[in-house]
Amino acid sequence: MLDHFKQDIDFGTPASTATERVTLTIDGQQVEVPKGTSLMRAAVDAGVRVPKLCATDSLEPFGSCRLCLVEVEGRKGYPASCTTPAEAGMVVHTQTPKLQDIRKGVMELYISDHPLDCLTCSANGNCELQDMAGVTGLRNVRYGTAGQDVAGVSGEHHCHAEKDESNPYFTYDASKCIVCNRCVRACEETQGTFALTISGRGFESRVSPGQDQAFMDSECVSCGACVEACPTATLQEKTVTFYGQPEHSVITTCAYCGVGCGFKAEMKGNTVVRMTPWKDGKANEGHSCVKGRFAWGYATHQDRITTPMIRASIHEPWQEVSWEVALTHAASEVKRIQAKYGRDSVGGITSSRCTNEEAYLVQKLVRAAFGTNNVDTCARVCHSPTGYGLGQTFGTSAGTQTFQSVEHADVIVVIGANPSDAHPVFASRMKKRLRGQPGRPGAKLIVIDPRKIDLVASPHVKAQHHLPLKPGTNVAVITAMAHVVVTEGLVAQDYVAERCDDKSFQQWCEFVARPENSPEAFEAETGVPAAELRAAARLYAQGPNSAIYYGLGVTEHSQGSTMVMGIANLAMACGMVGREGVGVNPLRGQNNVQGSCDMGSFPHELPGYRHISDTTTRSLFESAWGVTLNPEPGLRIPNMFEAALDGEFKALYCQGEDIVQSDPNTQHVAEALSKMECIIVQDIFLNETAKYAHVFLPGSSFLEKDGTFTNAERRISRVRQVMPPLARYADWETTVKLSEALGYPMHYTHPEQVMQEIAALTPSFAGVSYAKIERLGSVQWPCNDDTEEAGTPTMHIDRFVRGKGKFYPTQYLASSEKVTRRFPLLLTTGRILSQYNVGAQTRRTPNNAWHSEDVLELHPHDAQERGVKDGDWVGIESRAGRTVLRALISERMQAGVVYTTFHFPESGANVITTDASDWATNCPEYKVTAVQVVAVAQPSEWQERYVAFNREQLGHLARAKSTAEAP
Repeated sequence: MLDHFKQDIDFGTPASTATERVTLTIDGQQVEVPKGTSLMRAAVDAGVRVPKLCATDSLEPFGSCRLCLVEVEGRKGYPASCTTPAEAGMVVHTQTPKLQDIRKGVMELYISDHPLDCLTCSANGNCELQDMAGVTGLRNVRYGTAGQDVAGVSGEHHCHAEKDESNPYFTYDASKCIVCNRCVRACEETQGTFALTISGRGFESRVSPGQDQAFMDSECVSCGACVEACPTATLQEKTVTFYGQPEHSVITTCAYCGVGCGFKAEMKGNTVVRMTPWKDGKANEGHSCVKGRFAWGYATHQDRITTPMIRASIHEPWQEVSWEVALTHAASEVKRIQAKYGRDSVGGITSSRCTNEEAYLVQKLVRAAFGTNNVDTCARVCHSPTGYGLGQTFGTSAGTQTFQSVEHADVIVVIGANPSDAHPVFASRMKKRLRGQPGRPGAKLIVIDPRKIDLVASPHVKAQHHLPLKPGTNVAVITAMAHVVVTEGLVAQDYVAERCDDKSFQQWCEFVARPENSPEAFEAETGVPAAELRAAARLYAQGPNSAIYYGLGVTEHSQGSTMVMGIANLAMACGMVGREGVGVNPLRGQNNVQGSCDMGSFPHELPGYRHISDTTTRSLFESAWGVTLNPEPGLRIPNMFEAALDGEFKALYCQGEDIVQSDPNTQHVAEALSKMECIIVQDIFLNETAKYAHVFLPGSSFLEKDGTFTNAERRISRVRQVMPPLARYADWETTVKLSEALGYPMHYTHPEQVMQEIAALTPSFAGVSYAKIERLGSVQWPCNDDTEEAGTPTMHIDRFVRGKGKFYPTQYLASSEKVTRRFPLLLTTGRILSQYNVGAQTRRTPNNAWHSEDVLELHPHDAQERGVKDGDWVGIESRAGRTVLRALISERMQAGVVYTTFHFPESGANVITTDASDWATNCPEYKVTAVQVVAVAQPSEWQERYVAFNREQLGHLARAKSTAEAP
C-alpha cells in the first residue's frame, strides 16, 4: 500500500511564479529562490521550519499570528517571515534568544485563552497549536489558563462556548478557536463562498458563519476548505472524533464528477477515517467539494450487496449463491440465448463510474467473448455529441485545455452548465479568476442558460452578459453569435488562414452571414434580446483570451451535435483554440465518462476512437485478442431497447450503470428490460436496473480497487485500493472471471497489465504507464513519443489533430417538443450540489440533510396562474408520462420554463422526459420536454406502481438474505 502520510510539507505561503531568482542567506545557509518568495518559504527550502499558526501554503500570507517573526541584518524590528519577500543579499536569522522570547510570549497569550484538554481533544497528535507550544518551549503561562487562575486572574474568556454540531460532517468548537483567520481566508480564497467572518472584538473574537448562524443555516457549502485549513480542533471531522487520528494514507482519485480531484484516503487499518484533498492533485490542487470530501460513507453502507444472487424471474425471490455458481449461470444464460436468438441478441454497457481498465475489459468481453459489437456506455446519454462534434471539427473527442488554463482567460463563456453545483472545485477556480487580483482585473463572464444560475449574479461574481435563451434554441443562439463575428469583421483572419480548411470556412461564412441568421431574426425564437447577444459575441471575439465551458445543457438536445460543432466553429473563427486561456471545454458529468469513451465503449469504435470498420485497426486487436471481430457497428443503448421490444435483443450485461433511472422515458426502458430473458447487473447496490435483473454480481467501490480514471481535461490519474473488496472481487476481476466462464480466458492478475495492453494497442495512450503516473502524479492523453513526458496539457497548439480545422453549417431546427395548449411549459433538468447523478451514492450519506427530495422549480407567474404555493404538490405531465413533485417557486426560472433534478428514483423525473434524441448520436433530449403543471393532492399512477414494485423487489431481497442467514 502506497503511504503518502508523512510526505506533505507546508511551505507556509504559495510559491512565487517569477522567473527571476535571488540569493540570500538564512541561518548561515545560502538559498536561491524565485523573486517574490516569502522568507518563510525560502527558509523551508533551506531546511528550516519557522514557527507559524496563521500561515499555510494554500493561502495568501496574512501576518497575524506573530509567531513567524525573524531578524534581518541591517533592518530594525522583527518582520513576519510570511509577509516579507526574499531579496538578494539578505541575511536572515530565524532562531535567536530574542525571537525565542517573543514567540514564547505570543504562545502564552494563545494558551491562556484555550482549553487545556489536549489528552482528550480530537486533534491530539495533529494540532498545530500543540506543536507550536512545543516548538517555542512554552512550559507555563503567567496569565492563567482555562480553569486555572494565576494570582486571581484567569485568561479564560470563551472556553465553555457551545459546540455547533449542526453540520452532519464536522463540528465547530468556538472554545478552541485561535482566530488565525485561516478558515475565513480559505472560504474566500480557495472556495469563493465568503460564508465565514470574524465577529466580536479582542478576546471575544470568533469565527462566525454568516451572521452568527449555525453552519447549516449559513451560506456554507461544506466544501471542507475551512476544516482543512484549521490548525486546531475548532473545525473537526466527526469521523476523526469517532475513530481518532489516522495512521497511514493512500492517494487516490475521487469517484464523483469529471473534475477528477486527487485525495488522500487517511486510514486506520482498513477503515477510512477521512478523505483530504491532495495538495499535489493537478485537477484540484488541495481543494474539494462536499461530495468528494465527505460523502464517501456509501462505500460501507448497510445496503451494500456483497453476495452474488440469481433468480429465474424478476417476480421471484433472489437466491444467494457462490461466485462460481453465479458466474457459471450467467455464462450459460448468455450462451443459451445466443444459441437460440443469434450472436447479436446480447450486449453490454460499460460504466463511467468504473476505471479505464474495467471499461476496457467489458468492451473486450462483449467483442471477444460475446462476439458482438453491441456495447455502449452512459456517454450515450450525456456527452456523445461532444465526441461527434469535436471529432468532426477538431479531429479529437475531448476538451482542449487543463482546468488551470482558466486562470489565463480574459473572457469566460459558460453554456448549458452549472459549475457551482455540478463541478464545484472547477467553479471555485473559475470564480477566483472572475474576481481578479490586485493589479489584475477579473475576467468577464458570459452565461448562456435558461436559468439564473449562481454565476449570473452572486455577492462576489456577476456575469457581464446573461443570455436567457428558451430551451431548445441553443443552435440559434450560437449561429447568431457567429453571424455577428462574421458580419462585423471580428474573424481572426490570420489564424483561420493558417489553421483552418478554407473551403468549409467560406461556406460557413456565407451561411452564418445570411440575414435569417442574425440576432434580430432569432430574437423571438430564442427570447434573447438581439442587442445583448451582439454585445456578448463582440466580447467573446475580442478576448484576447476567451474560453468556452459547456455542459449537458449543450449536448442533451435533438441538435446536441450541431451545437457542439457551432461552438467549435465560433472558437476557430475567433482564433480561440490552441493556447492557454482559450479553448472548448466540455465539463464531463461522471468521474470516468471521458475514460469510458476513450476505452472503446461505443458500438462503432475501438479504443482510441478508431472505427470498427477500419481493417488495419481491427486486425491489430484481432491479433492481440486472438479472435475475429465483426466489422459492423453494434447497437446503441436506445437501439438495444427497441430490439428488445421487437423480441430480438434478449440479454444484457450492465456494469455500474442505472439505466432505468438515468435514461429517458422510464416506462419505455422498464418495458424493454422486462422483455429480456437475462439481465446481468454488476453493482454495489440493488439499484433501479437491478430490480429487473436475473443475475446480480456484487460490485466494488472506488476504495476497493486499483486502476485509473480520466477526467474532463484528459488527465489520467491513479485509483488505489485502500481496503479489500467487501464482496471478494474488484469489478475488473469479476469481468475477467465471467469471460473465463464464457470460454474466453483473460490472463490478467492486476489492472496494471490491462493498462499495458491499452498502451500497446492505442496510439494516444502509448506513453501511459502506472510507473509514469506514480512519478508525475498524472498524465494527459495524447501521451506518446510525440508529446511531452506528461502528455498534452493543451490540444491543437500548432495544428488541429485532423490537420485543418473544419467548419460546419449549423442550421437551426426547432425541437419537436413544442409548447401547446395541452403542454404549455418547457421542462429542463439538471443537478444540485449535494446530490449526484441518480443518487445511488449520495442518498446513502448525510448529504440528504441538504436535499432530501427532487423538487420542481417554477417561476412565480406560472405558479400564480395555477394557484400553486411554495411547497405544494404539483403534477407534471408530458406526452411520455406523469409524476408528482413538490413545488419550489423560484425567481431563478424564466416564465414558461420549469426545472427539476433526477436524484431520487421515486420522483420519476425521467418518467416525463421523452425518447427524442440528437440526430447524430441518439443522446436524449432531456433539456426540452413540453409539460403541464397542475396542483394535485396525491401521487401519480406511475408513482403508486413504483412504490408497489419497489416494495416487491426489496421483499425479494430481504427473503434472500433471511434464507441465507437461516441455520
